[in-house]
Amino acid sequence: MAKSRQQKELTKEQLVSAFKGAKSVVFADYQGLKVPQADSLRKHAREANIQYIVAKKSLFTLAAKEAGINIDAKNFPGMLGAAFGKEDEVAPAKVLGDASKGTTLKLVGGIFEGAAVDAEKVNALSKLPGKQQLLGMLVGTMYAPVSAFVRALNAIAEKNGTPAAPAPAPEAAPVVEATPAAPAPEAEAPAAEPTV
Repeated sequence: MAKSRQQKELTKEQLVSAFKGAKSVVFADYQGLKVPQADSLRKHAREANIQYIVAKKSLFTLAAKEAGINIDAKNFPGMLGAAFGKEDEVAPAKVLGDASKGTTLKLVGGIFEGAAVDAEKVNALSKLPGKQQLLGMLVGTMYAPVSAFVRALNAIAEKNGTPAAPAPAPEAAPVVEATPAAPAPEAEAPAAEPTV
């Protein structure tokens, strides 16, 4: 069933708002995509805080122009859907790139920093790690020198015959007790010294 003029106007307003609020936009040809695959794509888009909209190319072109972006969606092949990233610039390319594996979905272009980019650049962006993965890699890189320093101190301590201190765990934060510890009973025997 064809959309009414009012429905088209609502879709255009939704697209204008999406274009204005997006840090990046990725266009994909969804022709041949099966319903379960489309549902999975929409689910992953929602989880990544990405707005995914399917519309006619003429509506994409009009909405982009109204939002101040010069792009002609008629140049893109196939049936068009767009992913709008509001927080992470790479997330739309990543989500659509992951969805294109094993499906008929094809990345056809996008908008980054207000300029149109071709399918090749969008495909390259889709292979980059996401923002959370990059932050995890940064934390791991920052933690590596501390971990190496603790291992070096432990090796020196073991060489001198003293027990090594455990390395701090990167995932867990130190636990601070609010109540004072009870005093140890006096009748306890001292711990045996390790033999080397």
